[in-house]
Amino acid sequence: MNSEHQLVEHIEDSNSSNNPHFNEILSARMSRRSVVRGGIGMTAAMMLGSAGLVGCSDDDDNHDNSTPNPTPAKPNLAAPKAINFKAVPHSKADKVIVPDEYQVQTFLPVGTPFNSGLEDWSDTVERAGESYEYRIGDNHDGLWFYGLKDGKLDQNSSERGLLAINHEYVEPARLHQLGMYSTEIAAQKGTIYAQQRLAQDVRREINCHGVSISEVKRAANGQFELVKDSKFNRRITSATVVDITGPAAGSDLLKTKYDAKGLTTRGINNQCGSGTSPWGTYLTVEENFLNVFARAHGDDKKVSAAIDAGFKRYGLAAGGTGGGFLWHSPNKADESYADEFSRWDSAVTGNSAVEDYRNAYHTFGYIVEIDPLAPSSRPAKRTALGRFAHENCGYAPVKAGQPVVMYMGDDARGEYVYKFVSKAVWSDADANAGLKAGDKYLNDGTLYVAKFNADGRGEWIELTHGKNGLDASNKVYPFASQADVLVFTRLAADSVGATKMDRPEWVNTSPITGEVYLTLTNSNAANRGTKQPVDAANPRNYDNNADGKLDGNPNGHVIRWREDKDHHSALSFQWDIFAFGAPYDLTEANLSGLTADNDFSSPDGLMFDPRGVLWIQTDDGAYLKRTNCMMLVALPGKVGDGAAKKVGNVTTYMGAQPTSSNLARFLTGPLEAEITGVAYTPDLKTMFVSIQHPGENGNRKDGFISHWPASQTDANSKALPRSALAVITRKDGGVLLADKTA
Repeated sequence: MNSEHQLVEHIEDSNSSNNPHFNEILSARMSRRSVVRGGIGMTAAMMLGSAGLVGCSDDDDNHDNSTPNPTPAKPNLAAPKAINFKAVPHSKADKVIVPDEYQVQTFLPVGTPFNSGLEDWSDTVERAGESYEYRIGDNHDGLWFYGLKDGKLDQNSSERGLLAINHEYVEPARLHQLGMYSTEIAAQKGTIYAQQRLAQDVRREINCHGVSISEVKRAANGQFELVKDSKFNRRITSATVVDITGPAAGSDLLKTKYDAKGLTTRGINNQCGSGTSPWGTYLTVEENFLNVFARAHGDDKKVSAAIDAGFKRYGLAAGGTGGGFLWHSPNKADESYADEFSRWDSAVTGNSAVEDYRNAYHTFGYIVEIDPLAPSSRPAKRTALGRFAHENCGYAPVKAGQPVVMYMGDDARGEYVYKFVSKAVWSDADANAGLKAGDKYLNDGTLYVAKFNADGRGEWIELTHGKNGLDASNKVYPFASQADVLVFTRLAADSVGATKMDRPEWVNTSPITGEVYLTLTNSNAANRGTKQPVDAANPRNYDNNADGKLDGNPNGHVIRWREDKDHHSALSFQWDIFAFGAPYDLTEANLSGLTADNDFSSPDGLMFDPRGVLWIQTDDGAYLKRTNCMMLVALPGKVGDGAAKKVGNVTTYMGAQPTSSNLARFLTGPLEAEITGVAYTPDLKTMFVSIQHPGENGNRKDGFISHWPASQTDANSKALPRSALAVITRKDGGVLLADKTA
């Protein structure tokens, strides 16, 4: 989006139980963390309420799956033959708008407690940072629905299930009563410590990041409701202990004061897109983790030139503050208190890496696997899949005897597209194995990066130490091991000549055709020219603002490819562009002939449902004067169904031009909100859509132009805007998009 969101999120352009009363938990933490220093002790009772918490832990670490389905269950339904609803028009309303035969329920906004002992969200009363370990986090993004029956995973169950929801970052203007930069202690100016933040504010933000897992059920009225106190209700936050697995585990690059062995770290961060695994676990990602780290001035002189190059390639030069969250800055006078926050500071202060947190930055940027069915299991960072600003992780349909294949994009302008191919071949016997299957398939394999050639062909270049020049003599970085390649994946991809792309975001595979679709959200003028010249796969550089200046590709496009021999572990592919985003009346940019009913800009979220229907979502800053962000339905053809087309000085390859029968706008969102993340129940009667940062440009002093989700049913509401889910169903209770004859 075009202000704080752009600054913060996209700064990288390069149960019944015997569980304790919450007061006991808080008291223990106050003692352990010296919380009173942060000012939390005096107001804890007001913020938390006095009721007890239940259902906060579970002793069962086993993934419990009653039905061994290696892939999500497919309803016995066909995809619609053509678009069968009236397209939703452009909208500047402060609500989610869907076709007339559909309805919208708002659900699980930020701050919702999923245990009985916590008071609800309040627009005027802050809740303690610790309480967000038991509340829905902020800025909902990717999500997934796991059906439950009798407390076990059942991928045919739609009446009850677990919702795993990513929480990408936070909105300080509404999360804290005093805004983002409440000054605790006056600090010197001109350094990364120029602004010191309140400990309780930082702690609240740390716990609002990550993932929520919540049990939900369909009520008698057809709407979904939260199952409070479920043993499955759980938060994984930027403070949760996480295992580091795969080839980089134990590397000197990952050793810290917290874990001298380099096998664990604390926290996951900036969870963006998501997906599921063939064995029923949740694959979340770490995208712009840069936002919350800092690095001292002069720190480049205290590390090797190679390590400094690695820091810079991931956006954190000496003297940098990432996205300005300053999580390192609360008062560090007490050592136990300091360690809670100093780990976000990459400054070299000790004699070795195990005496400080210089390497903590390197422990972020991975695919993270979570088992929602094992509430006390520890998440795992899968280093074999590389380290970069992961947008999502989409797997190809699995086949017995063939490797598991994962596709990933690095969400920054001019970054790359990756593929991971497991060493182990798929066995249906692993469909119930949970994190053990993750250990088998995601810790050992081969990582590749894509090169899109000018002739409509492409190739996958292997990123393995000792191959393709990835060794100690490499001029970009002296790769001494596979751990080096995986911790500094971007440098490895730079070295082998991968194709720079226009912000690779969500990537997923059609369950019908096996073809892979990827959103390229946009580029800007600063990223064109010699930095990233136009090429066949990223061919546009046009004037979007009618001011005579070239703006890059601000409206983005959707690219797709078919692996050779229809085998996802192949090393070559054929590609074309499914559709170029553009305003329908911007002739120069509208290469796909879009109309007012299906034009779009800045595609971001992208998901296939089991029928092969494609859902495309937008995160737009280039078209907001006319319309809020949106979600479209596509019934795609196949790679090669179009023709070559000259665009400027390059030739690109386009798919068949979309029409009103195979591409249409299904939804528009509220004001200043991004539409991102989509999941559905197995019966395809309910869809969950994340609505992120409505009213993102407002603040408590000047007000907000959005008041969603309250404005969905009350146009006069003045409530603070909050990220939440939109739950979409047909008014007649039928299957989404079903033809009348189906």
